[in-house]
Amino acid sequence: MVGIVRRGYFILLVVLVGILSGLGAIILYTLVDLSITFFLENLDSYSPPNAAGEVNLFDFHLNVPKIPLWIIPAIGGLLSGIIVYKLAPEAESHGINAVIRAFHREKGIVRGRVSIVKAIATAFTIGSGGSAGRVGSIAQIGASFGSIVGSIFKLTDRERRLLVIAGVSGGIGSLFRSPLGGALFAVEVLYKRDTEIDGLVYAFISSIIGYIVFSCFITSIHSDFVRSIFQTPPFEIKHPAEILIFGIVGVFVALIAKLYVWVFYTVHDFFKMLKINKYFKPVIGGLLTGIIGIFVPQALEMGYGYVQLAIDEKLTLNLILMILFAKILTTSFTVGSGGSGGVFAPSVVIGSMVGGAIGYLIKLLFPTLIINPGIYVIVGMGAFIAAVAKTPIASITMVVEMSGNYMILPAIMIASAVSYLLSGETTIYREQVDTRADSPAHRRELTRDILEGLKVRDAMTPAENVITVSPKNTVQDVLYLIQKTGHLGYPVVENGKIIGIITLSDINSIPEENRTKLKVGEVMSKEPIVISPDDHLENALKLLIKYDIGRLPVVENGKLVGIITRSDIMRAHAKELARLEI
Repeated sequence: MVGIVRRGYFILLVVLVGILSGLGAIILYTLVDLSITFFLENLDSYSPPNAAGEVNLFDFHLNVPKIPLWIIPAIGGLLSGIIVYKLAPEAESHGINAVIRAFHREKGIVRGRVSIVKAIATAFTIGSGGSAGRVGSIAQIGASFGSIVGSIFKLTDRERRLLVIAGVSGGIGSLFRSPLGGALFAVEVLYKRDTEIDGLVYAFISSIIGYIVFSCFITSIHSDFVRSIFQTPPFEIKHPAEILIFGIVGVFVALIAKLYVWVFYTVHDFFKMLKINKYFKPVIGGLLTGIIGIFVPQALEMGYGYVQLAIDEKLTLNLILMILFAKILTTSFTVGSGGSGGVFAPSVVIGSMVGGAIGYLIKLLFPTLIINPGIYVIVGMGAFIAAVAKTPIASITMVVEMSGNYMILPAIMIASAVSYLLSGETTIYREQVDTRADSPAHRRELTRDILEGLKVRDAMTPAENVITVSPKNTVQDVLYLIQKTGHLGYPVVENGKIIGIITLSDINSIPEENRTKLKVGEVMSKEPIVISPDDHLENALKLLIKYDIGRLPVVENGKLVGIITRSDIMRAHAKELARLEI
């Protein structure tokens, strides 16, 4: 009954985190839109196009002096750098890495101020034209809410980590109108080849709650609000050869994914080593981004509008390729220099352009084979996210929800499977670990699971190799034995049965002049802590820790059959772990 009440209480907290994450998504969406309107539309008269499901919340025109577009990202970088490095340095760069690190290595603790700093800094970065996205930011904001709730209500480290997952899913599921994909992403992005399955149900709950909160807000402002971010044409596979083409998309996506991650972290590591004041690093990154924007302004800000244009077949092949490679550079300069923002949106754009370029070429070469080349934009999008984020299931689901087109599911599955496999260890999230076995968050429970599967008889030293003493030995005899072997305690055995145990502490309590006279049977502990050979090693370890002793006699039917030590347990654990890895 207590467990049911506790679970119900925890679910209420998950709902609370979902509500907070939905509100956080509203605030972030509003701040980014306000920032774009001010910086790009008012300071330079540049109005980036929107995706079909994106709405503008602001429409105002200020009588202010115009600033060249290439300078504006540097201004945003300066503002972002000041607020981040003054208040919350962990809010720099893309937020999902910070969330993954907090989950695995910091007990799920994310400082409360991060949510505010991340929202404002991201708005400055994206609004000024920086090539970044909102996923990393809303993930860190949602994680912050989860961590705060967990700390306020004094939950365990494990429960706080689950609330962090709930916060991530609530934020992503709401902002991207992808409740199922957001939940899957939150449990999948923590690992390269594993899933945090324990958090899945809580992620579902939080994600749908956040989605409802966000959708109600947007609908109240825009009655013509479109549920999916992108609108796509009808799609069905008309020719078996298209299956091969989807695989080809996956191959090229994997290659570009490797290039993207290499460029990104080359730039990132360069800025880390750069010996200048950290406040100015995002300024330099913003300036380089702005210079590229002179030639390819489509590579600035998030770029979802250009994805929609590619879907609608309104971009030329030359422009698609220019956006693809320019976006890799602008994202690397913006986020790699420390600018606050996510890398999910740039990944969406880059992958879309890879798919769009292939669709365009196939249509050009085989005009009767492909009816809607714009569909390949969506296919490339899903495959690219699967490759760089190592989230194949979540990527497929999110892209289907973001496009509102479930008919495209088989195509995305094929391309994503190929890109995920061919991209190998490549990941944009360096803090990911391979599996739960590699996560400090699970190390203790995995150790416990292994020990629970091993018996004491599997690790003990057999009785024939155990040094014992007789109750008729003198205390001085035992002291000589301790000095010779270094063992601080010995079982006392008579006729094969254990009748007690004598330790150095027992001997130290006896005056030296009496040690040659007193017998072991007179001073030994007559009720030693023992364990059965059929007991689990986990229980043996608990007894050793509880009584702060180094050795446990192993007894069966009153007879000593062996000794188990902490070293024996560690050795057995290491051997079993090596066997399982093989």
